[in-house]
Amino acid sequence: MRADNSAAVYAFLKPAHDAHTLGIQSAASLLQDCGYTVIRAGDRQELALSYINDDRAKEDIVDWIRRNKINRIGITYRLDKSDALQIFGCFVEELKKKQMLSSQGGPVDALFFGGLPESCKAVSKEFGDLVSCFQGGEDARDTLLAMGVPGEKIPANMLEVSQYDKDRENFAREIIVKGEYHYHESQPADNYPQFGSRQDTVLKRLQAGRAGTYGKRPLIRAHVGPYSSDQKRTEAISQCADWARQLAANNLLDILSLGTSQLSQSNFGENWYDRSNGGGVPVNSADEYERIYEAGRPLLVRTYAGTKNISELASMYEETINICWHAMSLWWFNRLDGRGPYDLYTSLREQILAIRYIAGTGKPFEANVSHHFSFRGADDITYIVSAYLAAKLVKKLGIKTFILQNMLNTPASTWGVQDLAKSRAMLTLLRSLEDDNFRVLLQPRAGLEYFLADPHQAKIQLAAVSCLMDDIEARNNSSPELIHVVSYSEASHLATPDVIDESIRITLHTLKEYRRAKQSGLFDDMSKNDEVSEREGKLYRDSRQLVDFLEKNYPDLYSAEGFYKIFAAGFLPTPYLWKETEEFVHAVSWRSKSLLGSQLLINDFDSEMSMDERLELAAANMKDAEILLKKKQ
Repeated sequence: MRADNSAAVYAFLKPAHDAHTLGIQSAASLLQDCGYTVIRAGDRQELALSYINDDRAKEDIVDWIRRNKINRIGITYRLDKSDALQIFGCFVEELKKKQMLSSQGGPVDALFFGGLPESCKAVSKEFGDLVSCFQGGEDARDTLLAMGVPGEKIPANMLEVSQYDKDRENFAREIIVKGEYHYHESQPADNYPQFGSRQDTVLKRLQAGRAGTYGKRPLIRAHVGPYSSDQKRTEAISQCADWARQLAANNLLDILSLGTSQLSQSNFGENWYDRSNGGGVPVNSADEYERIYEAGRPLLVRTYAGTKNISELASMYEETINICWHAMSLWWFNRLDGRGPYDLYTSLREQILAIRYIAGTGKPFEANVSHHFSFRGADDITYIVSAYLAAKLVKKLGIKTFILQNMLNTPASTWGVQDLAKSRAMLTLLRSLEDDNFRVLLQPRAGLEYFLADPHQAKIQLAAVSCLMDDIEARNNSSPELIHVVSYSEASHLATPDVIDESIRITLHTLKEYRRAKQSGLFDDMSKNDEVSEREGKLYRDSRQLVDFLEKNYPDLYSAEGFYKIFAAGFLPTPYLWKETEEFVHAVSWRSKSLLGSQLLINDFDSEMSMDERLELAAANMKDAEILLKKKQ
């Protein structure tokens, strides 16, 4: 690598059809905290990488490298292994052909590849020492050293860890080593007439749940979406139905969350021709949805919202899978993140129309909002406030049950005590909305970049995060009501029914044993932890101040227009937003930093930005936001 290491320019690139960006953003953030310049590829370069066999695409990428004086390049691809090897191979061959490698006298002195373990193994075998591979879950120090950052340039606070996290990990390791979780039995809440019928609901199943010695068993949701690029589409549907049947028979899963293809969400019912699937089961007809639902009974079933024809798909989900709750991302799954065809304003309008329809069905609603901000560098306040705004909007639209998905360990540098503080501040804020016609259900989950590829270590992590979930409302053994179990294979391979069932057993057994240990006084009462309480108080006060300011100054806040304007003005900062950055320049013109396991906005002096300063800066941009909105109307 370069002798003048501090002058190295890093860049990251992924194909347009791979929506996974979290690994890139984490690596970029670490490098920037060490003082390096990091370039992120734009839409043109992502599209070029998707068509890397095309000569014009190759020229675009090489020109981008030269123009930005890039020295170290990371390619990520978290989908099919064969495609990963082909894309990376074509990229490397083009660099060699154009004499771009430092061994040829060119500017590029290091190459990195991030992907699933099988892809990393294939790339390493093919290219050897020419490339450093990352499977996900590597700690900050190992990541930076592998990317050529000298140890002395790594900030000391980046390497600190929390004692609470160490204690949970030690407890979790003991759980996994003992292996008693393998024998965990689960009794479904089937003691009511509508169980497994089209009249069954989440609320009925929650009400029927039995309380045991160590509290009430939460309802378990898990993500299911078989797909392989060498499968025919109809074969993937058949496999998904088989998996649903297996999971239903084992009496561990309550809610099958169907992970459909990106095309199922954006181009449902159309001829897909040769479009890339992008991962997920490729459902493309109402009959296929109904087939999977019937195979999985008595499981409750849900799936992703559409990113086009949103209301029509919501209605179809009601008719085919009796969807147990609907979920939307409001600011996300559109052109802003490349996951849908609508611009942000159109997407917000269409989602609000769909939410009005959903309110009429009486079904619960889940807002997949907060963690998408975190994926793009948002601070803890933005995480909390975006959830509150979403909850209050849907309450105004007639939703009566709000499912709060709370993604822990996001970013992966987050400490457990910070997650507890953030979760409690958010719950306090959202539960202030509760009344006889509106209820909030907590649904925590592990983070997407949390797990290591090694299965044994990942099982320990799953058990550790299960303890963290139980400590959010540490005095309430009926909380959480719902858990989204992320399978321990998240970083290594697609979760099969056996992996999903084992992950559920780990989660439920750990909850029982952790509650037993706490009752025996083996763990501190985290409801009384001073560090958590102090941070929770500050997060709540700052979040409340931001909400109060928005509600006082912008009468149309709870509307498509209001949500568009506050995002465009920068009230919900997203420093690592990749797309639509010219339109949303005020959303990205912030700096965030990880400090002692929290995410903060920082000012020009590298100190935490006060809420007063933040409000003043964003409010000054509102005229620009209003001009942008008028152009959309």
